[in-house]
Amino acid sequence: MKKSDMKVYKELLIQIRARLRGDVSALASAALRKTRSESSGDLSSMPIHMADVGSDNFEQEFTLGLMENDEETLQAIEAALERIEDGVYGSCVECERTVPKTRLNAIPFTPYCVKCAEKLGK
Repeated sequence: MKKSDMKVYKELLIQIRARLRGDVSALASAALRKTRSESSGDLSSMPIHMADVGSDNFEQEFTLGLMENDEETLQAIEAALERIEDGVYGSCVECERTVPKTRLNAIPFTPYCVKCAEKLGK
């Protein structure tokens, strides 16, 4: 891949990384926020309804799942940036064939060509 092309992908990856880091920070804040009764201003000693507790637990688990997914994507972006620095970006890490630009445009942090991704279930 040409150095000029790698520069374009590097800038794109840096933009995606910055956006995801902001998303992860926001999700972390949401997951660690105060309990529902404290955040709504209800400071009474009455217990929260079980359905509310279940909804809050579901929301927190969902948020943590999103954070985990974003963290995995951030790791893939860091690996792609390393491949750019090493001059091997755009080559499949499995078979070493060229990853098509259409695939890199869709998933700029992918380390695999389409055939290897299908084979590995990625």
